[in-house]
Amino acid sequence: MAGSERVKMAAGQWYTCLDDELEALRVTARDALFEHNTLPPRQRGNLGLALKSLLGAAGEGVRIEAPFHCAAYGFNLFLGAGVFLNAGCTILDTASVRIGKGTLLGPNVQIYCAEHHRQATGRRAGLEIARPVEIGADAWIGGGAVILGGVSIGEGVIVGAGAVVTRDVSANATVVGNPARSVRRG
Repeated sequence: MAGSERVKMAAGQWYTCLDDELEALRVTARDALFEHNTLPPRQRGNLGLALKSLLGAAGEGVRIEAPFHCAAYGFNLFLGAGVFLNAGCTILDTASVRIGKGTLLGPNVQIYCAEHHRQATGRRAGLEIARPVEIGADAWIGGGAVILGGVSIGEGVIVGAGAVVTRDVSANATVVGNPARSVRRG
């Protein structure tokens, strides 16, 4: 385990995603997502049971609308109380994704922690590096926004629909566009 690909991934080092242990973890996550996405809403409630037990943390009142896609592991996803993820959200949680209490994600928001190797030979070998994402409390991420790995978004931030967030955003800012840029401050 000391030099395993999972350990490298968790340490923020280059690792290969073409690994049996990581694939087994992804299969477990896919099973939990399948349950969440296919249960009738009244039976599923705010969060499917298998998905809830897979997540790193899910505070009281967390709601994830179906369909939801957590394209990696689930255990790297930490959601504060009252977090809402609207339909179609995709989170590639190869690194920690922490979303603060009361934060709202619009439909089809995408969070990508995985960064593939720049060289084609590295990509063919499955090399990637995982970069964490942190979103503060009471943020509002507009529909279709994309948040790249390594980004920290402050408390109370508004990210406009369709924005691509490539850099940190300070508290209470509003950002829009591609790449996202500040249009007003608190």
